[in-house]
Amino acid sequence: MNPHVILNHQEIEHKIKRIAYQIYEHFIHEDSLIIAGIASNGYELAVKIATALQNISSLEITLCEVIMDKSNPRKEVKTSISKEVYQNKGLVLVDDVLNTGGTLMYGVKHFLEVPLKDFKTAVLVDRNHKKYPIKADFKGISLSTSLQEHVTVIFEDNNNHATLS
Repeated sequence: MNPHVILNHQEIEHKIKRIAYQIYEHFIHEDSLIIAGIASNGYELAVKIATALQNISSLEITLCEVIMDKSNPRKEVKTSISKEVYQNKGLVLVDDVLNTGGTLMYGVKHFLEVPLKDFKTAVLVDRNHKKYPIKADFKGISLSTSLQEHVTVIFEDNNNHATLS
């Protein structure tokens, strides 16, 4: 099956900007915010959201990379910043695609070990095939797909796109 483009570069840029505005509206009374992206594409999306937030708000944004094995999310989760940095702060956990919810669920579990002021999740594509009871608070697009289909998000200079195959 040939991949079908579900989001082109311009649409992804628009979705990122919209997600940034939604996050800002939610955290408008805060001075600072942690944007934590799940390693690889989730972190790339987090960087893009953080940049958009810096363009529209005065929030002090701290980026955090969440390192985990997506094929086995039960393994140890690590972050690029210490727990003290995000303790009692607002935090948004970001990933590119919400498929079964396993990666996001274990990412959430890691952050629940530390008291947070507010905790939200953001994804670019929500596939609506959750195995775990988790939802995205901020999402670019929701898709109802079959379990056999696969969503891929590619971040390239001036050629970001998401495909369904």
